[in-house]
Amino acid sequence: MPAYLPSPPINSFHIGPLDVHFYALAYLVGIALAIVLTRYRWRAVGGDPELVGEIALWVVPAGIIGGRIYFDITTPMDIPHVWYGPFAVWSGGLGIWGGVLVGGLVGVWRLRRRGVSPALFADAMAPGLLIAQGVGRIGNYFNKELFGKPTTLPWGLEIPYQYRVNGGIPAADLHFATFQPTFLYELIFDFAWAGVLIWLGYRYKMLGRPIKAPGLFALYVFGYSAYRIFEESLRIDSSVHIFGLRLNTYIASLLAVIGAIWFYRTQHRPARALTAVGPAHPAPAPSADSGPEEPARDSAEQARNPEEAAPGPSTT
Repeated sequence: MPAYLPSPPINSFHIGPLDVHFYALAYLVGIALAIVLTRYRWRAVGGDPELVGEIALWVVPAGIIGGRIYFDITTPMDIPHVWYGPFAVWSGGLGIWGGVLVGGLVGVWRLRRRGVSPALFADAMAPGLLIAQGVGRIGNYFNKELFGKPTTLPWGLEIPYQYRVNGGIPAADLHFATFQPTFLYELIFDFAWAGVLIWLGYRYKMLGRPIKAPGLFALYVFGYSAYRIFEESLRIDSSVHIFGLRLNTYIASLLAVIGAIWFYRTQHRPARALTAVGPAHPAPAPSADSGPEEPARDSAEQARNPEEAAPGPSTT
């Protein structure tokens, strides 16, 4: 058995004339899992699960566009040197923060048009978003990208020489063969943090102090950004540096602070009226497969009975 993780010999396969990239396939699988989980959670707060698919039709393309724009702006040196280089998402290169920003703005627009609370939907979506990100990182494994510093650990990832050069790593590290699999660390964190968000929502519901929307989404922003500070300290792939630190380190630090403040403020303001059903779309009838209530239901219940749900005067 090798004392390292081998790199896959291929990054795509053919179906007739179609070249299917594992990077794209990983994101498609991740998005599908996110939609399934969000449908379940959205039904649990009284929303129409069909709305999730409708919103996804707008948000997913917007997120891909936003993610690619972020990549092109922050790492222009990594754009493939062909005329379609800025659009070549199949070769890797999606910035999660650009995707969340643009996809989120489009999602808020569509939800408001349907008369549905974006805050309530964001809490239902947060764990699924992490699952999609985690599964998407499998594509980085096949692309042999987003690896970290050289390591001799048993789970070090073997990176062929041409990929070390193409990855833009420091010349002093080119002679090493195995590197930290930072995308694997992120996959593990994403799955774990998704579980934490679901558990926190359920836990505080049982304590009679439900997390106010969009508190879970704010925790997603805080937790993921805080993790990225750690990941950026390991990564050595191509990046813009400012005062010796990677650009994404600054962005992750800023977003971690924003996420923490956002969560604090949402939990210290009076309960708001939130709705999971627009005026022209009656709530779906309960079904046998709807399963146990999810934590986010508390926000909908607070919306129906804000006086009962409010713990007292705001301390904000």
